[in-house]
Order: sequence, then C-alpha cells, then structure tokens
Amino acid sequence: WRYKTPHRVAFVEKLTKLVLSQLPNFWKLWISYVNGSLFSETAEKSGQIERSKNVRQRQNDFKKMIQEVMHSLVKLIRGALLPLSIRDGDSRQFGGWEVKSELSGQWLAHVIQTMRLTYESLTALEIPNDMLQTIQDLILDLRVRCVMVTLQHTAEEIKRLAEKEDWIVDNEGLTSLPCQFEQCIVHSLQSLKDVLECKPGEASVFQQPKTQEEVCQLSINIMQVFIYCLEQLSTKSDADIDTTHLSIDVSSPDLFGSIHEDLSLTSEQRLLIVLSNCCYLERHTFLNIAEHFEKHNFQGIEKITQVSMTSLKELDQRLFESYIELKADPIVGSLEPGIYAGYFDWKDCLSPTGVRNYLKEALVNIIAVHAEVFTVSKDLVPRVLSKVVEAVSEELSRLMQCVSSFSKNGALQARLEICALRDTVAVYLTPESRSSFKQALEALPQLSSGADKKLLEELLNKFKSSMHLQLTCFQAVSPTMMKT
Repeated sequence: WRYKTPHRVAFVEKLTKLVLSQLPNFWKLWISYVNGSLFSETAEKSGQIERSKNVRQRQNDFKKMIQEVMHSLVKLIRGALLPLSIRDGDSRQFGGWEVKSELSGQWLAHVIQTMRLTYESLTALEIPNDMLQTIQDLILDLRVRCVMVTLQHTAEEIKRLAEKEDWIVDNEGLTSLPCQFEQCIVHSLQSLKDVLECKPGEASVFQQPKTQEEVCQLSINIMQVFIYCLEQLSTKSDADIDTTHLSIDVSSPDLFGSIHEDLSLTSEQRLLIVLSNCCYLERHTFLNIAEHFEKHNFQGIEKITQVSMTSLKELDQRLFESYIELKADPIVGSLEPGIYAGYFDWKDCLSPTGVRNYLKEALVNIIAVHAEVFTVSKDLVPRVLSKVVEAVSEELSRLMQCVSSFSKNGALQARLEICALRDTVAVYLTPESRSSFKQALEALPQLSSGADKKLLEELLNKFKSSMHLQLTCFQAVSPTMMKT
C-alpha cells in the first residue's frame, strides 16, 4: 500500500511540513517580542513603555493570527480527507478534490501519525492548548473515520473469503474458513491498535454514543457478512465447485466405503461441512472474536455477540432442516409402499418369520446417513440421527394408527418391526421418538399368549444377529448432546 502515496496524503504531508517549517520561527519571534528581548538595550525607557503597551494591545491580534493558521490548516486537511465535515460555505475554498476512491485504513492511519507528530511539535513550542484544539478535534475525527473505513474494508475482505473455501476438512470436520475469518478480524483490529490508542490529550474514539453505535453496527455487519458467505457456500450447485477433495481422519477407518480419495463432494456433504463450521463458530470463533473486540475497547460487545449468534443459529437451523429433509423424507416416504408391498394386509397375513425387507432397507438408508455424517463430523452424528429417527418413528406411528384392525399374526408382525427399529436406534431416541414408538405400539392389540411373546423375542434376536455387522454403528454414540 506504500508503493504510491495518494495525492491527498502527499498534500497533507507537504502542508504540515510547511507549517512546521514556518510557524516555530514566527512563534519564537513573538515570544521575543513579548518578553522584550527584541528591544534595544539602549532604547529610551519611554519607547520601551510604549512598546509594552503595544504588546498588550496586540496579544489578542497575534493569538487570532495563530488560530487562523490552525483553522486554515485543519480546513484544508478536512477538505482533502473529510469533506463532509466542512461547512458548505467553506467547501469551495477548502474542498474541490476529485475523489475516485476512499483512502484505505492504512493511509488514514499514516495521516493520523503525521498529524500527531505535527501536534507534538507545536505543543513542544509551548503554544497554548486552546490554540491547538482544532488539530486535536481533527485527529479525533480522522481516528473515527479510520476505524469506520477499516471495518468496512474488513467486511469486503470477508465477502471474498467464500472464494477461498477449499472444502478440505480436518479431523474435527472443519475447513480452514472459520480460522481465516478470525484471522481477518484479528489483522484488522491489529492495524487499528495505534489509532485506537489514546495519546496524551486525546479522547477515546468511542466517546460519542453515535460513534459507538456506528462501530457496533459495522462489527455486526462483519459477522453477518460471513454468515451470508456460509449460506451461499451451502447452496452452491455442483457446477459451481471446481475441484474439491474431502480429507478425513486417517485414524478413522472408512467402514462403509463412502469416501474415496479425490471424490468430489455432493451438495449434501457441503451442507454438512457448513453445518460443522457453524457449530464451531458458535462454540469457539464468535466467542474468540468478542474477546478481540473487548481487548481493543470496542463498545456494545454483548449486542454484537447476541445479534451474531442469533443469525448464526438461524442459519444453522435452516441448514440442518434442509439436510434432514433431504435425508429423512426419502426414508419416510419408502415406509408405506414397503409395508404394503405385495398386497400385504394386516388383517390377513401369515405368522411372522422375521423382519420384512422394507424395514431393513430403511435401516440401511439410516446407516448410509450415519456414514455420510460420520465421515465429515463425528459430533454431528447424534444430532442428525436423532432427528431422522424422529421422522421415521413419527411416520411409523401414523401408519399403525391408520390401520382399522389387525389379525393376531398382523399384530405380532407389526410389533416385531416396531420393536426391531426402536431397539436398533435406541442410542438416538429422543422424548419425541420414544413417544412415537409408544403410540405405535399402543395402536396394536396386546400379545395374548406366552408363545407369542417368546416368538417375538426369538425373531428380534434373529434379526439383531443377522444384521449385527450393519448395526454396529448404532452401538456407540458421541458424548456430544443431541441438539435439535
């Protein structure tokens, strides 16, 4: 950014250099005039008295001259850098710059440093503070503007982060995007460190409530821009992705053969990856960023965090519901046709010999969901599986309650299949799914004999034994809470 100094910055540097080259001599001359050292030692006493009178009379005139120099300096700089801060009447005289683009935060910080050095040099001359107040006011306005511009630029940078998403996940199911986002904000705040720091005699950038509110809104905007990036990434079509690869934890065996080297991601896998990033942002990144804001004395951090978290959770829920719809709906939709395949009738069926294929297929499809989620993020498995099980159990309950009557064999077959599903997915049951299974069983006639109960137990054990390998994934669950 230093390769070519913008004209307006060069103007400020030349202007301050000019003032500092002329004003000190002018001020020293005045001091000599005031203390009488300019008077000739051989001058007549009456002449000295007359000059003393003139000094008193002209003190105000000289003070006014100094202030006019300061005002002109400040107005010229405001016209170049903060044109909206000068009055309409002064805009023609002090403004008129053709501004093609806003100065960057780095250049504004450079100008602030120039003005601070100018102020220090003038203060060293022991010029009264009230004469230099306009410079202090200018420095404060420049500092505020620098913060605003930097935060706006940061939001623009974060918009472009989506282009850097490589979809490579680490062992925790995260891409580099959350880290890049945090680093972008850290770098931005670090660039403002000197600007935010109050030098002797300076007021805080955040002293005005209006400034506090604007900075708060810009900070919220930065967070929401990133949330929007995540949403855009989650809805990218396959055609929008160039070459993508999925990196998995080599210590976790790929039991289901669902992920292979150099496999392009499906839209569902991208949804999962964004979901996984959302979870990490909520638990870690957003809290870290709040600490960074606090470290730099930003105001309204609670509001920034609250609004950002709310937006993030809303996106998380939308993406989660989209994924569940994609995965659960086909499984749910297959139950009714599967149950009644081959003109099956609950009132007229043979004695059960085992769990029918429709339920095994439903379980295999649930296992496929487990495999897909597990490959991306182990922590998401309980949350996703519990919701899929809720949808399946709710549909099964509805179908059972729609049956007008069951024969003895039909009731036994239904109980076998309901219990088989319930027992298999037991680790992912929630109060909602437990209630659905309970309602489904209550819709059936009670088992009338010990022989029926024994047959049910035998068939359940046979089912669990025959599908032991496939059902292995349901035997252990991550300690992560089942968030829905």
